[in-house]
Amino acid sequence: MQLVKTQRDTLLRPLQIVSGIVERRHTLPILANILIRKDGEKVSFLSTDIEVQITTHADVGSGGEVAATTVAARKLLDILRALPDGDVSLSLANKRMTVQSGKSRFGLQTLAAEEFPTVAQAEQFNAKVTLPQKTLKHLFNMVHFAMAQQDIRYYLNGMLLVVDGKNVIAVATDGHRLAFCQVETDQNFQRHEVIIPRKTILELQRLLEDLDNPVDLEIATNQVKLSFADIELISKLVEGKFPDFTRVIPKGYKNNFTIDRQTLLHSLQRAAIMTSDKFKGVRCIISPGSLKISSTNADQEEAVEELEIDYGGDSIDIGFNVTYLLDVLNNLKGDNINIALGDANSSALITVPENADFKYVVMPMRI
Repeated sequence: MQLVKTQRDTLLRPLQIVSGIVERRHTLPILANILIRKDGEKVSFLSTDIEVQITTHADVGSGGEVAATTVAARKLLDILRALPDGDVSLSLANKRMTVQSGKSRFGLQTLAAEEFPTVAQAEQFNAKVTLPQKTLKHLFNMVHFAMAQQDIRYYLNGMLLVVDGKNVIAVATDGHRLAFCQVETDQNFQRHEVIIPRKTILELQRLLEDLDNPVDLEIATNQVKLSFADIELISKLVEGKFPDFTRVIPKGYKNNFTIDRQTLLHSLQRAAIMTSDKFKGVRCIISPGSLKISSTNADQEEAVEELEIDYGGDSIDIGFNVTYLLDVLNNLKGDNINIALGDANSSALITVPENADFKYVVMPMRI
């Protein structure tokens, strides 16, 4: 039975969209597959890892009976990528799928569609936010690097999303640094807070584009659903209580200076060369008119960078993990950044001049 006959690229794009979350090794072998369902002229592609589920469609323009099967996602994707442009047909017979294009033919094993475990959609969503794709992508880009990876405090392995009044706020922290970003909308929300898993955020960064096209984000008690373009993504939420970020962000620091972002970035990149893999510390000595950055390693090698700054505050000798500073400087796009400090034992606050929508807090480290 012929499932689909269409151009290669018509199949390749939806497959690339849904294959990102497919795990190669999983306790359930069927989760290495994608669910392909044909209904008239529409073909849907669905993948899940039990936590996240992505669905998209292709318009194949030919009717026919309703059919569904599951097939290995990576193999089908690799085959389509390797084939030349042109017509491709997928057909089913005796629990096997045949992929044919020109004189190339592949036979793949299938597993029954009925055995595929799809994520049940929440019955009720408590809030709905509509934003341009590029706005949501920007929000995630500004904080994603501060998410924890495999922390035993599982609520840190994700991103806090808050809708409150007119604002949509994203916060991420790994306990050593915290990134905060907010965007204002023309909608008005009751306050809702959810923690979206790290994997979902990284997948959305891959799928969202720099377009004005809308994303509908719906929040339920145990899941979020995002719909944009021809994609629907459902994700479970992380349970747990996220730290109170308002208490972490320092206020009223009197020692602060503005510096060119690229100049500081390049100085830190050079200083980082002399740090060891285990100990990524750089020492910053801030005194009136001067910022001195230095690093050393176990071989007694060192790097020293001196920058002129417009600063008249206290002299402060403070250490930081250089990776945490490089992460934020690489993600920001503006020309200048502002650095505010308390003393050598207090966290530093990095912001963008004339912009209250982004804040980055980084804890000091002993050098």
